[in-house]
Amino acid sequence: MPTYRDEAVVLRTHKLGEADRIVTMLSKQHGKIRAVAKGVRRTGSRFGARLEPFMVVDAQFYIGRSLDIVQQAESLGSYGADIVADYPSFTAANAMVETADRLSDHEVTPQHYLLLVGALRSLAKAEHSPGLTLDSYLLRALSIAGWAPSFVDCAVTGAPGPHTAFVVQLGGVVSDEVAPHGAPRLDAETLGLLAALLAGEWSAAEAADERAKAQASGVVAAYTQFHLERGLRSLEHQDRTIA
Repeated sequence: MPTYRDEAVVLRTHKLGEADRIVTMLSKQHGKIRAVAKGVRRTGSRFGARLEPFMVVDAQFYIGRSLDIVQQAESLGSYGADIVADYPSFTAANAMVETADRLSDHEVTPQHYLLLVGALRSLAKAEHSPGLTLDSYLLRALSIAGWAPSFVDCAVTGAPGPHTAFVVQLGGVVSDEVAPHGAPRLDAETLGLLAALLAGEWSAAEAADERAKAQASGVVAAYTQFHLERGLRSLEHQDRTIA
């Protein structure tokens, strides 16, 4: 029987028939997996609760013709209940898994999986504000995918910064020589916050004022949606309250 085993985080689920679900997961070694979980909607299901969004599992799969089949699932991280109980965390987590789903249509590495699991764990434990956690995740996920933004040196010419003009389409800050007319300008605090979020420097990120946090969130949302080539539905419902 052709089977394989992997760690995976549940991105989303869809009902199938009367008792089954199609579960979409991002795995550590196999990228995105779409598999049928048979009977998980029945009350007596052996692992139904483990295959809900934001849960992390060690699962065994049978290779099917069109969809794989979940044979076993052991919990590695039960983050769903804590995330769902807090609306800002819930909306942030939805934006994260939607981004992971989109990025996994391209080449993925174990780094994508580990980054997402770490971000969901941080949300569940309320280590940082959900808005900052989401913005950091988005910047770092895009960087892993090859779209790392520049917040210091010119993204076009490499000219040493600091620069203040930020152009999403050009990859970050750009020098005045190449900045399009009317390009948005970011102040030093907002650029410092964006750099801190990309590097995971939480003490610096949390020390930023609310105006810089709000402006940085807008920049991250625009940068993310440009590179994903279409809007993130989850961001429409995102609570952008940072404090």
